[in-house]
Amino acid sequence: MSLKYAVLAALLEGEASGYELSKVFDVSLANFWPATPQQLYRELERLAGDGLIEARVVQQERRPNKRMFTLTEAGRADLRAFSAAPPRRPTAIRDELLIKIQASDGVDPGTVRELVEERMSWARGKLGRYERVRERLLAGRSEEEYLREADRVGPYLTLLAGIGFEEENLRWCERVLSVLGRRVALS
Repeated sequence: MSLKYAVLAALLEGEASGYELSKVFDVSLANFWPATPQQLYRELERLAGDGLIEARVVQQERRPNKRMFTLTEAGRADLRAFSAAPPRRPTAIRDELLIKIQASDGVDPGTVRELVEERMSWARGKLGRYERVRERLLAGRSEEEYLREADRVGPYLTLLAGIGFEEENLRWCERVLSVLGRRVALS
């Protein structure tokens, strides 16, 4: 899948500038489809050229003009077709830390421990951000109320996947640290 559909899905929330989309990616899509601002801007140009989104210029005083993007009917139709089709291939994990752990026998356990603790720190940080987004989405409602009343539940459901992913990262890291601690104690 290309960045194309992630951008189209982000625009379901409504009109947005490239900067605003970049923030959406940082907060709500980064847990499953990260993109740099440069990648986003290139993709916005492609999508506009393909007629899947429209851009309008907003004049601003004391700031450069900004372009606001919206989905076209063609973009909505393309996104609907994409959403209805089965995924091309299952998820694959590509994680540099896992390669390092795979090759860690014979490496100083303290070094490996530091790498795992760094991953835990990242996971805690992301989990904290995701929980803040969750609270903002719920806006005082229970999850049940939100899922029953919200116009769109997709962003919440994907957020739950990100939360679950980071919680599992933390569980795995704790297990790795426990195993390393027992092995050091035995040596």
